[in-house]
Amino acid sequence: MAEHLAGSEELFVEQMNQKAKELGMNDTTFKNCHGIDEDSHVTSSYDIALMSRELMTKHPQITKYTTIWMDSLRDGKSELVNTNKLVRNYSGCTGLKTGSTSLALYNLSATATRDNLSLIAVIMKAPNTATRFAEAKKLLDFGFNTYEFKQFNQKGETIMQIPVQKGISVSVEAIIKEDGGILLKKGEDKDITQTIQLPNSISAPISEGQHLGEIVYSKGNDILLTTEIVAKSEVKKMSFGNVLTQVYQKWFTLNRSL
Repeated sequence: MAEHLAGSEELFVEQMNQKAKELGMNDTTFKNCHGIDEDSHVTSSYDIALMSRELMTKHPQITKYTTIWMDSLRDGKSELVNTNKLVRNYSGCTGLKTGSTSLALYNLSATATRDNLSLIAVIMKAPNTATRFAEAKKLLDFGFNTYEFKQFNQKGETIMQIPVQKGISVSVEAIIKEDGGILLKKGEDKDITQTIQLPNSISAPISEGQHLGEIVYSKGNDILLTTEIVAKSEVKKMSFGNVLTQVYQKWFTLNRSL
């Protein structure tokens, strides 16, 4: 695969290290693409978590494979069992990857999702395979018992209609640009205030997706989240030509109803 993508293993390893830098994996140096022990081929649990998050957020379809417990190959002649035992016995487990060598011992990047909260637990250099799963469970349990994901807005949610001046439409629909939510400790979602910052009116022309304002969620003096509000659709500026068009359309509709 390395040779197919980059031309050689050496060039592919260079790309791996470049990507690691882009992700902020400052404690990682790749010396090969297969992961077998080699001098100076190192990483950290934090870097593995960064890499795992990148995979899960940018390529969520990977869970279609990482959640398979058992599958067959060669028309059923061979069977494979997932080496990640959490897939079978931990609620919400979505993957992700086990690994072991004689020097690195037993390692695991475990991912799980419950109630819209996704967590990653990384275990490195466990003395045996049972320990890595037990320790990962402890970390995930702590996360789910302590934190929650608070959803404030959903992409495309309508906030209000804003009056439009000098436009072919009298108003434009103001909607949420992207899903908005934050990670909170359980019980800390009280006393959160919402401030909607939108103009009373806006002048045409307006383009689809144009920035209109934002919603700010705060707790005391701390801003927790800022969500952008945009125009759902285009609104062209009123002109002599489209005035005539609107008059004709109204006249035609009126005559059809008579």
